[in-house]
Amino acid sequence: MLYPVLTPSRFVCDLSGIWDFKLDNGKGFEEKWQEKPLEDAMSMPVPASYNDLKEGIEFRDHYGWVFYQRKVSLPASLSGQRVVLRCDAVTHHAKIYWDSELICEHRGGFLPFEVQLDSRQAQGRHLLTVAVDNVIDYTTLPVGGKGDMLGGMMGNLGQQEESKPQNHPNFDFFNYCGITRPVRIYTTPKDYIKDISLTPDVKGSRAFVHYEVETEGSGSCKVELFDQNGTKAAGQDGVKGVLEVEDATLWQPLQPYLYEVKVTFGEDVYTLPYGIRTVCVEGDKFLINGRPFYFKGYGKHEDTFPNGRGVHLPMNTKDISLMKWQGANSFRTSHYPYSEEMMRLCDREGIVVIDETTAVGINLQFGGGANFGGEKVRTFDPEHGVKTQEHHKEVIRDLISRDKNHACVVMWSIANEPDSAAEGAYEYFKPLFDLARETDPQKRPCTLVSVQMPEPQKDCSVELSDVICLNRYYGWYFGGPDLEGPELALRKELDFWKTVGKPVMFTEYGADTVQGMHDTTPVMYTEEYQVDYYKMNNRVFDDYHMVVGEQAWNFADFATSQSLLRVQGNKKGVFTRDRKPKLAAHYFRQRWQDIPDFDYKP
Repeated sequence: MLYPVLTPSRFVCDLSGIWDFKLDNGKGFEEKWQEKPLEDAMSMPVPASYNDLKEGIEFRDHYGWVFYQRKVSLPASLSGQRVVLRCDAVTHHAKIYWDSELICEHRGGFLPFEVQLDSRQAQGRHLLTVAVDNVIDYTTLPVGGKGDMLGGMMGNLGQQEESKPQNHPNFDFFNYCGITRPVRIYTTPKDYIKDISLTPDVKGSRAFVHYEVETEGSGSCKVELFDQNGTKAAGQDGVKGVLEVEDATLWQPLQPYLYEVKVTFGEDVYTLPYGIRTVCVEGDKFLINGRPFYFKGYGKHEDTFPNGRGVHLPMNTKDISLMKWQGANSFRTSHYPYSEEMMRLCDREGIVVIDETTAVGINLQFGGGANFGGEKVRTFDPEHGVKTQEHHKEVIRDLISRDKNHACVVMWSIANEPDSAAEGAYEYFKPLFDLARETDPQKRPCTLVSVQMPEPQKDCSVELSDVICLNRYYGWYFGGPDLEGPELALRKELDFWKTVGKPVMFTEYGADTVQGMHDTTPVMYTEEYQVDYYKMNNRVFDDYHMVVGEQAWNFADFATSQSLLRVQGNKKGVFTRDRKPKLAAHYFRQRWQDIPDFDYKP
């Protein structure tokens, strides 16, 4: 799916601003709120998560539907154009009404969807209503369960006495919801460019960009490539072909170079920035442009106050500035696709991205998971387990469709911490890996991010993943505060992964740390313990040649559901939620500036 851009043939109108908003009282659809202006509506910014923007538990932890509404006037000059309403992300289930008529419905809260308006709908003044449902369960991604993942000692009692429906996230981040990314109206000619797929190949100083343009209607097609000075570097006629670039400048981590691809089809024109680079796995090395790359960075979250998971352009810019200050070169979009604005910014800034689906919580055993009520259910039980596989396929298709042309994206993460050693895991994930490899024109490496388990050799990732990505907490959940025993256990596990013959990287490792908590003898939750924890783990990583990267958990503190293990959120950040550095941030700055991006381990 193409990102909306202004071109000589395309107009874009951003509907961001203050909308009318109302929590459903259980009768919103029965009373047909979508058919007229909302009564007693409150003001709500779009885009943003709604949870932290008004006061009260009933608002923050609302369960079910909410209604957004605004009036839209379309100019007569749009007559004769194709007019499209596009929502970049509505979390998690959306119903779109245009003058009371249901014109679109979408499930999945982190990827875009759109609907074409007919000529009648595109004239005059209209009432736009977006109904949003935040309910998560065994059919949704992320997964919701029958008890919060970290509900712990409060879980059973809470379930027995629960008097009203609640969401129970089977994941450790807050279930922020609403219209979290922009809503836009854009136009194209009737005959238009529907999609563009670009695949790079590099031979010496020459680059070959294979392209395929999907069109609707009739017309001739021309594809051109321009360098950053606006000089034409290559051109070709037809909807399918190859652009040959002499003396190509490659997109490199932290040294980006973006060409501009211009596609003309009849009257329609579309342009997109494009970085030429190659990615592959050879043996136990991860290669970018043919050289062994070492990942330095973090898992992150789209999490700020009071935006919640709402798109935040200034913070995106600040985050990348902090990454570069530290010498980091990468992050993972844990645990869902991030905004297109962030992906485009990473292209521009040279930040390497592991792009992850919304598949978090596909593990009914982890931390008690959905089984706090005493009910033991296998994750992939055909009758009682998760019912997510078909939706998971939709998410993979839509994610790759959206992000396939981004130079920053070097690997697809199919899921985070699933029950990947369980009965039925291989049968669940094998078709998903096959689909990702079939769908991606660039055939990027694929992985799933594995949870800590007693017998890693049973993990289906051994067979399915191109890169072994590990979330490991030796010295925190497993073994802390003693660090000697955890170090031995970590080395023992890596001795196994060394025999697999694939690259290994750590996509999570960390320790909860309260800013300002210090002690002369490092104890858990102090900033000193966090540094010692990281020093131990990194010392081990450096001793294993097949370890190709380290991504600390987490870049910054983030909001979670309430539990006895979370004090106003998860405190594993290297930075605080408002981006103030802890001691570990300075430690990593020294370490990462001393580690080269390429050829770290010969």
